[in-house]
Amino acid sequence: HLRSIVVVALNTGMRKGEILGLKWQDMDFNRGIIYLYNTKNGEKREIPINEMVKTALLRTLKHPDSPYIFCDKTGRPFKDIKKSFFTALKKSGIINFRFHDLRHTFASQLVMAGVDLNTVRELLGHKSLEMTLRYAHLSPDHKRRAVDILNKRMDTIWTPEAKERIAENRLAFVTH
Repeated sequence: HLRSIVVVALNTGMRKGEILGLKWQDMDFNRGIIYLYNTKNGEKREIPINEMVKTALLRTLKHPDSPYIFCDKTGRPFKDIKKSFFTALKKSGIINFRFHDLRHTFASQLVMAGVDLNTVRELLGHKSLEMTLRYAHLSPDHKRRAVDILNKRMDTIWTPEAKERIAENRLAFVTH
């Protein structure tokens, strides 16, 4: 069960309590969305899922008498996974790491991949951008990427004829 829980955490940025409280009815596999109703900030949240999360969840054995995705053999949701999580960390040689760090890893990886901070804020469920801004420093070249995107866009918008007219206008301006 731990592997699927970690996959969900790393690919959705959900909090541990949100993951452990997941019910099958919260899932819409057709639309690829997890619906969260009981969040820290009290607002409903929709979390898009990627193929890795979908596969991990579909491989999770469903208890016949429990609505919970992650539950023990009696059908009760896991309250905590500290023992199995710390055992996995120890076997992996990972030190100074908490479950919540998976959420930070999710956000950090998105920022370093160039995802805008407001989208990261929405995915994390932060009410204010200030909470999310602590990840902004992770992508120091985000301004460079932004203007490079504009450059590529302008290259596709401007036809060779338009570029030629601009060059002619510059020449005419310089010669006057």
